[in-house]
Amino acid sequence: MSEDTRKNLSREERLAAKLRENLRRRKAQAKAVGAESPPETPPQTPLVKPDSDR
Repeated sequence: MSEDTRKNLSREERLAAKLRENLRRRKAQAKAVGAESPPETPPQTPLVKPDSDR
C-alpha cells in the first residue's frame, strides 16, 4: 500500500469513528429530551362536520 492509501484509510477510519460518536451523542440527547417531557399531541378535533344549508 502506498503512503496516500494508508493516509486516506486512516482518515476514513477517523471519520467513521467521529460519525459513530456523533450518532451516539445525538441518540442520548434525544432520549434525554424525550424523558424530560412527554411528546406533545395536537388538540383533537371532532370528526363530525357541521351541517351546512344547501
